[in-house]
Amino acid sequence: MAANKEESNVDDMLASEEELLEALCVLAGSDPENCSYSRGYVKRQAVFSCHTCTPSAEQPAGVCLACANKCHDGHDVFELYTKRNFRCDCGNGKYGDFQCQLNPDKDEENARNDYNHNFNGCYCTCDRPYPETDGRQDNDEMIQCVICEDWFHSRHLGCNTDEPEELQEMVCEACMNKAPFLWTYAARFAVAPVVGRSEEEEEESEVEVQEEELGGSRDEEPSTSDEHIKQEEAESRTFPCKRTHEKMTGSPAKATSKTVECKLKELQELQAQRLERQREGAVFWPYGWRSELCTCTSCKRAYVAADVQFLMDQSDTVLAYEKKGIEEPFGQHPLMALTSSMDRVQQLEVIYGFNELTTSISAFLEQCCSEGKTVTVEAVHELFEELRARKRRRTNAGYQ
Repeated sequence: MAANKEESNVDDMLASEEELLEALCVLAGSDPENCSYSRGYVKRQAVFSCHTCTPSAEQPAGVCLACANKCHDGHDVFELYTKRNFRCDCGNGKYGDFQCQLNPDKDEENARNDYNHNFNGCYCTCDRPYPETDGRQDNDEMIQCVICEDWFHSRHLGCNTDEPEELQEMVCEACMNKAPFLWTYAARFAVAPVVGRSEEEEEESEVEVQEEELGGSRDEEPSTSDEHIKQEEAESRTFPCKRTHEKMTGSPAKATSKTVECKLKELQELQAQRLERQREGAVFWPYGWRSELCTCTSCKRAYVAADVQFLMDQSDTVLAYEKKGIEEPFGQHPLMALTSSMDRVQQLEVIYGFNELTTSISAFLEQCCSEGKTVTVEAVHELFEELRARKRRRTNAGYQ
């Protein structure tokens, strides 16, 4: 029992650290000091909504990180994670007499901004707030669709979501139907769905998978010709199911002038020879799936018509945004900014103190986990009082 409790505490700590790192990654890619309005419709940035200033659902609005910190400090502000092609609304016509303190010269509205019920604090097909406001306890994981950017409870996705953290991106059913050609790609690259099938259907599906792995149905002899083997090897090279992190977040390949055949048509021909994927439920995609999308002229037109042309851009992903934020953050690292005006001795003292603080907190949390103790406010106060006492002893020793 104690072991289970200890494991639970460790898992909770790791989850908290992951959430903190994720939050830092999201914020690192946005400018905390300057309003992003002057940059136009930013490719991707952290966006916030202020219920104090725009309480009406008929006037949804979003503000950038800098405005959330400066103009709406102390207001009822909640984070919307990141949004693509968004321009800061702070102080425009939606805010009445309220003016942006960082950039007051703004248009009445940003016509190209996309808004949904997230800006009113509601999410998913159930249109519920998150976290719940009526005392309900809901531990169901929420996952964001990479097309509409709404958030969904895993139980409302209409498909199996086992181990979703191992997958990079999810497209909800409504967006799949909005861009129906994605179903063809899903049959080849996406994770196979489990959408309310009976046990008999599950057994039939397993038999079909086994037969396909063996090279065909029981009534057909598996082909062993050199031509067949070469075809399978070519398909394997052309359509990898998973890529490395570097390939996934790297720069997209440069377009060449060479005319290429439509990948979508090839997939449709292959799909016609097999059972079509059931067009129901959300779809989870593995790393690098966007690079498999056809970029012929006809398909590009289809992307634009469905308003999903951003899928061709590898840097549009949230992971790429977070990676860039860590590698190229706006402004200086807070610790470097703090020490830039200090002499060498003061810099070393600050860095030593920072390292001692992080080490002490880590040791404190590990001890609580190993002893099965709950972290209390009193215990935290005692820890910091001990740290202050150490500093006093170190300072006094320096003057003796």
